[in-house]
Amino acid sequence: MVVLAAHAPPSLQINRRSLSAVFASLLITLLPPGVVRAEFAWSELTAMPDTLGFAGPFAGVFEGKLVVAGGANFPNGTPWDGGTKVWHDRVFVLDDPAGAWRETGHLPLPLGYGVSLTTTRGVLCIGGSDATRHYADCFLLRLANGQPVTEKLPPLPRPLANMAGSRLGNTIFIVGGTSAPADTTASNRLLALDLDHAESGWKELAPLPGPGRVMPVAGVRAGSLFVFSGAALAPDANGKPVRTYLRDAWRYDLRGGWKKLADLPRAAVAAPTPAPAVGASHLFVLGGDDGTLIHFEPKSRHPGFPRSILGYDTVTDRWEDFDPLPATLRPPVTVPVVEWRGRFVMPSGEIRPAVRTPQVLAFMPVPAKASFGSSAHDTPPAPAADFPKSNNPQANDVRK
Repeated sequence: MVVLAAHAPPSLQINRRSLSAVFASLLITLLPPGVVRAEFAWSELTAMPDTLGFAGPFAGVFEGKLVVAGGANFPNGTPWDGGTKVWHDRVFVLDDPAGAWRETGHLPLPLGYGVSLTTTRGVLCIGGSDATRHYADCFLLRLANGQPVTEKLPPLPRPLANMAGSRLGNTIFIVGGTSAPADTTASNRLLALDLDHAESGWKELAPLPGPGRVMPVAGVRAGSLFVFSGAALAPDANGKPVRTYLRDAWRYDLRGGWKKLADLPRAAVAAPTPAPAVGASHLFVLGGDDGTLIHFEPKSRHPGFPRSILGYDTVTDRWEDFDPLPATLRPPVTVPVVEWRGRFVMPSGEIRPAVRTPQVLAFMPVPAKASFGSSAHDTPPAPAADFPKSNNPQANDVRK
């Protein structure tokens, strides 16, 4: 694997083919409580065995293997050149971070832009869309004798795609999305499924108090669900959906309901999700579409999406701007984040409008030497200015 430390100049970046998965896991799980003195070591795993790559794939881990399935791309050219989006049903498996991908079979149908989460029973695939409709179907994706097999679970109450979700224990949360391709409003509904009692089906909980939205970022920390950004929809004069890019953030727990949080410094629509949880109190938003280039022309020269990384402290309700992705890597959107063997992995995705990538990005947090081993219990909380690799964090503290 190629390790690209986000803080190092190109001349100091190190090429390596492997790191200990055990050591990497410790870096993720043993960061001291309340401390995020972390630098990010970025890497590229073996590229997907498709020259274009896929946006909106399903991805997760089954029996230690990384599984990626479905998604969509433009094999016949971009929309402004007359091409059309094509959905896929192919299933790929990566046995080892340093290994090669193998194509193992197919999903029951071409599908993408749903939610996928790793569970102890398989990769949970929820909803999604194809070229003509959205789906309510939910199923577990597993491997048997090297081939993909699926197990149906209770469907969503209504079709959904372009939503976000996360897993808290054995409870699955889904928020946002649309029910049909031409929808001009987005959902603010919050749905939950208890995997221990899946036969009871999905339950509708208190709706998100903010606008309905597509492509938000979800994450879990400290027994709560967090929802960041996304895009609201409204019809234009011709009845076509128009996006409003959102910066709001919300926290939900079963006892206290919804709570409004500090706004993001910028919108992060379709950023990789679920948000990686690092240390004891932080969630990270990796890139995402901030809407500033929505009218960029010519589209064929679109520079791509923001490289910046936003860190949210769930204890202090503060956002900070951390070191961006290295210039050698292309930040993807509309792609799941999968925690696998001590890394957070983003397999494929969209790197600019209508352009996918076969790259498979991964990162692991590397604690700064000065703070590794310290604890929130034996040191006072660090002020914003003391967080290393944070770029003018006080300017991004929306409470000021």
